[in-house]
Amino acid sequence: MVNAEFILLLLSPVFLIAIGVELRKRKQSYSFKEFSLNLGLALSHQVADILAMLALMPLFYWLHKNFAIFTIELSLGWVILAFILQDFLYYWFHRASHQCNWLWAAHVVHHSSTNMNFSTAMRQSLFYPIVGMWIFWLPLVILGYTPELVFAVVALNLAFQFFVHTELGPEFKALGKIFNTPTHHCVHHATNPQYIDKNYAGVLIIWDKIFDTFISSNGEAPVYGVTEREYKISFFDVLLTPWRILISNVRRQNNIFTGVKLLFKKPSKVN
Repeated sequence: MVNAEFILLLLSPVFLIAIGVELRKRKQSYSFKEFSLNLGLALSHQVADILAMLALMPLFYWLHKNFAIFTIELSLGWVILAFILQDFLYYWFHRASHQCNWLWAAHVVHHSSTNMNFSTAMRQSLFYPIVGMWIFWLPLVILGYTPELVFAVVALNLAFQFFVHTELGPEFKALGKIFNTPTHHCVHHATNPQYIDKNYAGVLIIWDKIFDTFISSNGEAPVYGVTEREYKISFFDVLLTPWRILISNVRRQNNIFTGVKLLFKKPSKVN
């Protein structure tokens, strides 16, 4: 946990420099109010992550001690494999977050902006630990990776993803055959009908190509946001309204079984 938080803290000057460069070139995509909201969401997300890891680390260590399949020595090969496996698991977490109301209620925070810039990467929900994002990393612990290494890899994956949240830069056509790029990820954030539910990649775009969720930009400019409603630039609206709507819909169901089933159904309109 400490390693993961230290990695993001160490990289924060690089993130700020990137934001500064983008702000000079694309000032129109920024507003002080929304930037402040995104920063507040990022800080609350980090606090929630730290508290969750303090509570969950005993479970991770117990699983690692009692159920690890392999005894993994720290080596370049094993670390590279950890990056690939974690990115594969991230793909499925991200895809599930668009296919399940319970996960979407947290993930929609990230998609609720109508702008696409580096600060959008900071727009995260403090509810991720509650909806169970951490469950997707358990296979790595059971495989034999230490919890510290797992969360360090998660942090580096998320750090990479910061740099795909922009409309600046070249298209990276050659690299884009293997890696996620800003062009790929701008499409993912779009509400244009043909772009919805595409390009879930974290680092490697190959997962989308393998599992038939890849689409390249067809020249139509992305329209950002979410299809179900327009969110205010408000911490409480962005963070809590999705839960208020979901809980209200669950309560309207005929019985507890249909209510629980609704939690795991696909959102009626997602991007």
